[in-house]
Amino acid sequence: MPRYVPARGDFVWLDFHSQVGHEQKGRRPALVVSPRDYNAKASLALCCPITSKIKGYPFETQVDPPDSVRGVILCDQVRSLDWRARRATLIGRASRQCLDDVMAKIESLLHR
Repeated sequence: MPRYVPARGDFVWLDFHSQVGHEQKGRRPALVVSPRDYNAKASLALCCPITSKIKGYPFETQVDPPDSVRGVILCDQVRSLDWRARRATLIGRASRQCLDDVMAKIESLLHR
């Protein structure tokens, strides 16, 4: 059986332990934003945590479709994580519109 490798647009469960300050912690869902080829080669993945505590911040994106995960994606909390060590498991896939919105918000942070 082939081993799962996270791909851009996957909703996954990850362990967000070793947090500091306002960073998300614990086992929680996240959206993978890095491409599968990178994730496979580096054993790392760029991920945005998902929270059920909706605050209406400009860098939140509503999870879509909501059938796999509920809450908002925290686009300004991108982290590079060892997905194997953090036991990534697939939950579902983001819609194209949801992923495009997340990527646009991340890009706006990097190009301002």
